[in-house]
Amino acid sequence: MGIQSRKKMERLADIFSFSAVVLLALLVLFPLWWMFRSSLMTNPEIGSLRFFPSRWLVQNYPEALEVFEYFKYLGNTMSILIPCVVFGTITAILCGYSFARLYFRGRAFVFGLCIASLLLPSIVTLIPLYVGWVRFLGLGSTYWPLILPYLTGGGAFNIFLVRQFIMTIPKELDEAAKIDGAGSLRILVQILLPSIIPAVIVVALFIFIGVWNDVLLQTVYISNSEQYTIALGLRRFNGSYGTDWKLAMASTVLSILPGVLVYLVGQKYFVEGIVMTGLKS
Repeated sequence: MGIQSRKKMERLADIFSFSAVVLLALLVLFPLWWMFRSSLMTNPEIGSLRFFPSRWLVQNYPEALEVFEYFKYLGNTMSILIPCVVFGTITAILCGYSFARLYFRGRAFVFGLCIASLLLPSIVTLIPLYVGWVRFLGLGSTYWPLILPYLTGGGAFNIFLVRQFIMTIPKELDEAAKIDGAGSLRILVQILLPSIIPAVIVVALFIFIGVWNDVLLQTVYISNSEQYTIALGLRRFNGSYGTDWKLAMASTVLSILPGVLVYLVGQKYFVEGIVMTGLKS
C-alpha cells in the first residue's frame, strides 16, 4: 500500500471516528436539550414533537422560583454536600496512603475487602443501615446518616483511586524524606499530596456528584419538608391533580446548574485522574 493510500485511509478513519464521537455526544446531550426546551414552552406545547419552542417563555423561570424554594433547598443540600466532600476527600487520602505506603498485618486482606465491597449493591445494606441509624442511634430526620459514612474514605473506589495514584510515585522520595527526619504524615502532606492533586480533585468530584444525585438515601432519612434538598424539593411538582411541567422543567434546569458548573471547572483533572489511574512510572 502506497503512502498516499495509507494517508487517505487514515483520513477516512479520523473522519469516521470524529463523526461517531459527535453522534454519541448529540445522543448524550439530547435529553438535556429536550429538558431545556421544555422549560421555555407552555404545558400543551411540551407534549408536541417541536424541537424549538414557538415562543421562548423565559418568564417560566421566575414563576418556578416562586413555587420552588430553590435557595432554601440549595442551602440544605450544601449542608450535606460540604461536610461529605471535605471529610470524604480527607479520609480517602489517608486510607489510600495507608494502603499504598504503610505496612501492617493484614493490609492486603483489608484492601481486598475494601475492593470487594464495590460488588455489594447499596440496596442490600439499606435496611440494616436504616435500623442502625434510626432505631439504635436515633438519627432519623437528620442529615447525620448522610454525612457520617463519608468519614470512612468516601467509598471504596475513592480509596482505590488515591492508592493507585500514590503507587505511581517512586518510593525513593519517601526514603529520602525519612532520612531527613520526616514522619509519615509530613511525607504525605508535603511530598505526596502535591503530586496527587488530580486524584484529590477527582475524588471530590465523585463525592459531589454522588451526594448531589442521591435521591434514595435522602428520601429514606429526610422526612421534614423544611430539610428538603433540591432533589427532594423537585417532587413537589408532582401533585395529585397533575404536574405543571413547564415549571418542573425550569426548576430541574436550575437544579442541575451547580453540578454542571462544578464539573466544567474540574473536568481537566477528572479526565487526567481517570486516565492516569493504574499507571506506574
